[in-house]
Amino acid sequence: MKTLDILFKTLPQKGKVTWIGVRPERRAEMLVVDAVEAKTQHGLTGDRYAGRSGNRQVTLIQTEHLPVIASTLGLESVDPALLRRNICISGINLLALKDKQFQIGEVILEYTGLCHPCSFMEETFGPGGYNAVRGHGGINARVIQSGIMRMGDEVSAVLKV
Repeated sequence: MKTLDILFKTLPQKGKVTWIGVRPERRAEMLVVDAVEAKTQHGLTGDRYAGRSGNRQVTLIQTEHLPVIASTLGLESVDPALLRRNICISGINLLALKDKQFQIGEVILEYTGLCHPCSFMEETFGPGGYNAVRGHGGINARVIQSGIMRMGDEVSAVLKV
């Protein structure tokens, strides 16, 4: 029987980048892009958080959560740009990346915490918008190795030996 420690370290699933966006400034519309440069100690080129130190250099959300959020809001779908995250990932449970480094294309990121919704979700979706995103807001990460992330890139945990 495997211990919880072993189970936490076992992550054979691979994900895929399904959407990329950057926010050039606070409250600005998201710019949807096919690729983005990520730099250590900097974040994503063109994003409002670029150049700031901290744990929120990159925000990620699970593509599979978009229909859940939409359903909670009584909508058919939700445009990822409205959620203000940088990258949508399908095929891997983002919460399973807790305390791990993971690779997207050339870039290595490190999980730094949950990405909770803000009051802007209430403005965007109306009453209940904030609570619709709670528990589905994704994760924050910092850049460990610089490079380019592209649409369709594979996402995988970096397993330490």
